[in-house]
Amino acid sequence: MDVSQRVRLAVADGIARVELVRPEARNALDLPMCRQLREAFEEIDADEDVRVVLVSARGPVFCAGADLRERTGKDAGWVRRRRVASFAAYAAIEQCRVPVVALVQGAVVGSGGEITLAADFAIAAEGTVFRFPEPQWGTVGATQRLQRAIGKRRAKELLFTNRALDAAAAADLGLVTRVVPPGRLAGTGEETARTIAKAPPLAIALTKRAVDLGAETDLDRGIRIELAAIEQCLADGGWRDGVARFAAGNGEEK
Repeated sequence: MDVSQRVRLAVADGIARVELVRPEARNALDLPMCRQLREAFEEIDADEDVRVVLVSARGPVFCAGADLRERTGKDAGWVRRRRVASFAAYAAIEQCRVPVVALVQGAVVGSGGEITLAADFAIAAEGTVFRFPEPQWGTVGATQRLQRAIGKRRAKELLFTNRALDAAAAADLGLVTRVVPPGRLAGTGEETARTIAKAPPLAIALTKRAVDLGAETDLDRGIRIELAAIEQCLADGGWRDGVARFAAGNGEEK
């Protein structure tokens, strides 16, 4: 098996850039890429200087889904282990301690959609097309994150039919938060990352955790989660810097 580099990680100025670099295979996800994605995010989580992560892909296609060719001649046990490896990669993205922003373009198929949904939010280039064809390939996938993003009935329709979803429709459903011209995708991503990176890191981390934990419970418990996060911010004292910046005229009134 070719185990050359499929994922590249670079860190500068508090921004980690994770790039899928298998354009010759339309960035299709295989076992080495699963492992390298997980390792990249483990490295990011260990780096206290990282404030935000950008996930992008080299070439015209973000990710054409799972590389089904690697399953040729394999038994069910191998396929099962391969799927567990992909789940571990998606979980590493989703559980990253800092915000993760996906920048997507071209085809976003199956596993590409899982990577997109595991990020905290995604920005798409015009012309991006999403598809979730797992059942059409005789397998099961994208049944959990997709329905949490767009609702059960819409997820079923996309999974059952393999209907293509353009960038505008994906934004309407909440798969992506913004759609920009292709030439502006990288710049918009950098701009977004710099905005996040300059915010107090504890406040961002606690906000991410409060939103994620709050989504798993009712409003009353969610408010308690937020109050606990506020108490942690107050104990740290970093909130005073934000107040000072606002008082100096560097903040924006709500």
